[in-house]
Amino acid sequence: MGRGKIEIKKIENTSNRAVTYAKRKAGIFKKAKEIAILCDVKVSLIIVSGSGKMDAMCSPDNSLSTICEEYHKHSKEKLWPAKHENLHNEIEMVKKENENMVIELRHLNGQDINLNHYELIPIEEALENGLISVRARKAS
Repeated sequence: MGRGKIEIKKIENTSNRAVTYAKRKAGIFKKAKEIAILCDVKVSLIIVSGSGKMDAMCSPDNSLSTICEEYHKHSKEKLWPAKHENLHNEIEMVKKENENMVIELRHLNGQDINLNHYELIPIEEALENGLISVRARKAS
């Protein structure tokens, strides 16, 4: 017994729509992976749900950025304007700053401390300043 044909239109019931989205998303990701393996092609798939959640899939041994670069090379067309390139650079800069802050926080918590004398001095000063401000708040 085969499946009946359905009319392609928006599903009004939100719970039915969510279930259909999840099943069909899994199906399209599976098909994208299969075509990448069977035909030895690079596949990239991005799905943004109605709630704004983004799911992405790239063929094995590839990333979205490498596929985009290849697209730029072959089509001579830019997917991202220069404004987005600047935002990408800013994101990378913020990520590095965040990593540095995480390392500094770990040092302040007494973890991963294998520093020399000169690197310990600013940490000691920060701790002393923090102690002074805590004592001042406690006294007032």
